[in-house]
Amino acid sequence: MKYIPSIDMKIKCHFNGHTIILYHDYFQLLIICNNRVINMIYYAYVNSHNNLPKTSKWNRILSLINVNCHNYKFIIIENITFLNMRIKSIRRIVISFLFVTIVGSLTLLSLNTLQTKPNDDINNKYTNVGNIQLTVTNYGTIGKGYCGSQPSCMYPAGSGIENLWLGGLWVGGAKDGQTYVTTGAVDVANPNKVEGFEFTNNPGSVITERSSLITSPFYDPKAVSHQDFVCEFVDTSLTGMVNHTPMGIKVILESYTYNLNFANSFVILNYKIVNIGYNGSTSPIDSIYVGLWKDCVVRNLNITNGCNPGTSFFSKGATGYIDSLRMEYTYDNNGDPGFTDNYVGVKLLGASPRSASEPIKSHFTIWNYKGVDPIYFMPVDDIAKYSKLKGFLAPGVIIDTNRINYLRLNPSNRVSLISYGPYKNTNGSPFTLRYQQDTLNTVYTVVCAKKNGTDPAKFDTDFQRQLLYKNAGWAQRSYDNGYKLPSPPDIPVTRTQIEDNKVTIWWSNNGENSVDPISGKTDFEGYRLYRTNTGADLTSNFNLETSLKLIGDFDSCCNAYSNNTGFKFIKYSDTEPKMFAGDTNKYWYRYEFPSQLNGFQYIYALTAYDKGDPSQGLESLESSQLANVKRVIVGTTAKDNSSSEIGVYPNPYYGSAIWDGTGIQKEVLRKIYFYNLPSKCDISIWSLSGDLVRKLNHDASTYNGNDIKWFKTFSDGTQKFAGGEHAWDLITKDNQAIATGLYLFTVKDASTGDVKKGKFLIVK
Repeated sequence: MKYIPSIDMKIKCHFNGHTIILYHDYFQLLIICNNRVINMIYYAYVNSHNNLPKTSKWNRILSLINVNCHNYKFIIIENITFLNMRIKSIRRIVISFLFVTIVGSLTLLSLNTLQTKPNDDINNKYTNVGNIQLTVTNYGTIGKGYCGSQPSCMYPAGSGIENLWLGGLWVGGAKDGQTYVTTGAVDVANPNKVEGFEFTNNPGSVITERSSLITSPFYDPKAVSHQDFVCEFVDTSLTGMVNHTPMGIKVILESYTYNLNFANSFVILNYKIVNIGYNGSTSPIDSIYVGLWKDCVVRNLNITNGCNPGTSFFSKGATGYIDSLRMEYTYDNNGDPGFTDNYVGVKLLGASPRSASEPIKSHFTIWNYKGVDPIYFMPVDDIAKYSKLKGFLAPGVIIDTNRINYLRLNPSNRVSLISYGPYKNTNGSPFTLRYQQDTLNTVYTVVCAKKNGTDPAKFDTDFQRQLLYKNAGWAQRSYDNGYKLPSPPDIPVTRTQIEDNKVTIWWSNNGENSVDPISGKTDFEGYRLYRTNTGADLTSNFNLETSLKLIGDFDSCCNAYSNNTGFKFIKYSDTEPKMFAGDTNKYWYRYEFPSQLNGFQYIYALTAYDKGDPSQGLESLESSQLANVKRVIVGTTAKDNSSSEIGVYPNPYYGSAIWDGTGIQKEVLRKIYFYNLPSKCDISIWSLSGDLVRKLNHDASTYNGNDIKWFKTFSDGTQKFAGGEHAWDLITKDNQAIATGLYLFTVKDASTGDVKKGKFLIVK
């Protein structure tokens, strides 16, 4: 709770157990419920005639707040710094208001509109290894809605194409003859709603990140994949909960993500469930079903705003289900045609324990968002939710081919549930989850893919789903093989050297001694070098993987594999590697890119590949392009001498530059560059009348352009400048777009104090 210090606080009194503090220029209503603070601010200025705010204004507060808890108290804060009121009069007003607040508050039914999640909730972690960016929380949900810059389930990474609005774990079972279902998320219009978000975490809870990559700062020998998230949550807290009866379970979630070219489009969710008891009950749980509820919405946020967009935004997707693959999928049928072309699938990979004599099968149900249809209705109690977990659309009704064919070709606002159960022992007998003795395991994957072919997405043909099948197959292969996948050579250690119109890629030979973890072979074969074309990053559905174009393929000579080009063309030296100050790596190879255009962003990637493994039916495996991406802004290096002329380009700036962004944000996606700058300097831009338009501070050692919208939109924060250039977005210090005109600039060298002058013309 944040208080604003003030010496003008006049009254602190108590009434019927409720603390009232008069303080500052607004009422701040604080409800302390079960020792948790719910903070609600409402501005209600009081005039000098001692009139209370109109009752209708306070009704807005009362309509939002209902205290449904065992222990509660109110704190009301009001500023009287500028009021001309006697203390007695103020006390009378406050007590009168308090009666209205207490009586009104206790007549309402729920706290549904307020978020009371514990402070230890973590919802800012998302996978950033591979090509899928999925938010994972430590309270039973995945995804986060489409407000803000953090991805919910973005694929391809950085493309703006979101695929999952929200998802959550469901667990149902029987305990002491009663049916329970705990839900991680349900049908909600806001991903921060309370009712139905029934998992919480313990104080101090974290999400542990670890990686199997030795080069990762999160390297841990216990890691399973290239990026693991590990957390746990429970269903035993009632704080902030509505209509929740705990089953008494703890869930340990481990998510696995890979950065391999053939396995970078899925995230595996490994749920382990333990009976921890509740309120003194240590009874076993049986007849258990575990499912993943989700609201998959495939839309391109570069085309359509996804933050609080209205119902129609969610009504463009269609959903199918493939029983033999234990996988459901959703695609954009008619929302942003041509700008999404994605499939998102959720697949059951496995579960244990289970009967050794029965094939594993999943259940699938789907319903209209908050629907009341007799078949596609939203379940509202544990009995109805448990029935959905068992695979029933309605009593006695399950999904069939005719319903699936309708659902996959007719878009609507729907949510779905894929589940497994009941769990059985390996001998086929019913499984019982005993108190602190057994662990139940369910593994799902969220998998994405581009639509195959050029036909409209609304056709949803088997041919269009081929890439989805392929990616889902690799996820299944990972699970079946103990989360191990064939591995290409290690990613080469790489660095860039930027000069005027030139980029040089340097790399080490660390990948040449890599050993495949499955075959045990050292089978390095060669290197491949990729680069994007000029301006490729400006498209509204940019896919980095497909935008990287092969520039060179260099493989070992004198064997029976590939082209036998040898490394002579790229070898820097046979005896002495290239070394850079502050860098202990040894660089044996280099490739020069001349004639690169200054001011443009180029993206380079270097990979290593092996000979393949015929014994596993594998072709040559290549290290991840995305794991070794280098974003470079070509330009002049820093000029720490007085002889270099400082200038601006393009000059004149006519209408727009070829690298400018387009669309509704075009005005803030412009840029010009100052070049030949000293390492550290101040750039001042002036109007002809002598008014300061903008001041920029340049430091070559840290500058990467992230102070302007262009780089926040078309780059990822890792971009590297040459050192002697600085971009400006043509926005003034008052956050206004500049007008057509002639402008002056001065550049003051921070080390010498020398000042250079120049001018440039803007024509819009």
